[in-house]
Amino acid sequence: MKLLFKQRFFSWFDSYDIYGEDGGTLYTVEGQLSWGHCLKIFDPRGNELGTVKERVLTWLPRFELYQGGSYIGCISKEFSFLKPRYEIDYMGWHVEGDFMEWDYRVEDRSGKTVAAVSKQLFNWTDTYAIDVYDSQDALAVLMLVLAIDAEKCSRGN
Repeated sequence: MKLLFKQRFFSWFDSYDIYGEDGGTLYTVEGQLSWGHCLKIFDPRGNELGTVKERVLTWLPRFELYQGGSYIGCISKEFSFLKPRYEIDYMGWHVEGDFMEWDYRVEDRSGKTVAAVSKQLFNWTDTYAIDVYDSQDALAVLMLVLAIDAEKCSRGN
């Protein structure tokens, strides 16, 4: 399953549209006023599917994940040199980015690739192409990409 993640150009808060291969909108993301990033994910009919909420005052960036209003886990940035690394505690996934922080690979515990994420250059806003190998993982991968983008935004990248 291929997704195209695009930040909206004019928005007071973080807002994104996520498109499928056919160009149709699969998800919309709306930023909420809060201390730290708080991103709500909706389906095309406006039903809330999940939330990515930044935990503030932590040593390394952490984002709590909620699905249907229930806490399901956390995405944490790991200490690393040159290449960014993240863990998703409830999925057992590990994420490693490249030196430029444009491309990321999501792997499960056995080392199998779950998704590949590539930042698209030469766009007015943050845009990522996301290849998700199992469509059931799409929402979890989207939450991961939102957390990575929010973390980079907090650093000014």
